[in-house]
Amino acid sequence: MGEVALNSLIVLLNSSNPDHRWWAVRSLSKFQDPNASEALQRSLSDSDASVRHCAAMGLRHIPHPDAIPALIEALGSKDRFFARLAGDALTALGERAIPALAEALQSSNPATRGEAARSLAKMKNPETLPILYSAIEDPSSIVQHWVDEGFNLLGVGMVFFKP
Repeated sequence: MGEVALNSLIVLLNSSNPDHRWWAVRSLSKFQDPNASEALQRSLSDSDASVRHCAAMGLRHIPHPDAIPALIEALGSKDRFFARLAGDALTALGERAIPALAEALQSSNPATRGEAARSLAKMKNPETLPILYSAIEDPSSIVQHWVDEGFNLLGVGMVFFKP
């Protein structure tokens, strides 16, 4: 139903019923439209956790660069599932999210740094290596784990030989 459905779903985001909002967000995640992405971004701050989770997951499927600041903020959420989904959405954005993730890796919040390191590692992008290397001595064992994992995913430190 295209734009008619899109507009109706955006209106449905104002419902007082969280189930209605969840289904609207879930449906919006199938639209390749800037208005849908913007609505998903706004839903990252919904009062209902399941709606926020669904919005972050939707932004993973429809990466939208304008959502980067909200997704970076979500990395430090006390709702660790939401933080993980936000990190996945940032990973899906690829190199467009690298500068913001590099900044998040400097956060005073160890949870934010851990999710930022995870997102950078999961990108499997050589551009992330210097950023990950800068965090190699981070006091958080989670950050250290994801730095090591990022190196492994990119083959850093591997030795190749002919048998």
